[in-house]
Amino acid sequence: VQLQASGGGLVQAGGSLRLSCVASGRSFSSYAIAWFRQAPGKERDFVAGIKWTGGREDYADSVKGRFTISRDNAKNTVSLQMNSLKSEDTAVYSCAARWGAIVYVKSEEYNYWGQGTEVTVSS
Repeated sequence: VQLQASGGGLVQAGGSLRLSCVASGRSFSSYAIAWFRQAPGKERDFVAGIKWTGGREDYADSVKGRFTISRDNAKNTVSLQMNSLKSEDTAVYSCAARWGAIVYVKSEEYNYWGQGTEVTVSS
């Protein structure tokens, strides 16, 4: 399983960015995909997750109402739309996958990781 994350960049506070995670290598119908982020000097935190076949989306409290995770099965892509960005959203964002229908918030539960994409929000 290979994951490729993209879409990071520099944006002003209040702005928006859309991250994409393209998956390849096998069928992902039984996988859960999540986004994590890690700010400098901090631990990696769960941001949002979704089962590949759809259903309930899960979000960290800090991003609820501002971020939306979605999937495009035809393109093997999971996206993270980030609106109303704040300086505290600055981090390296990574997508991860695990076999199974449950989205876990602990990074140790995920077997496959893409490289990170950096998001910088200027205030």
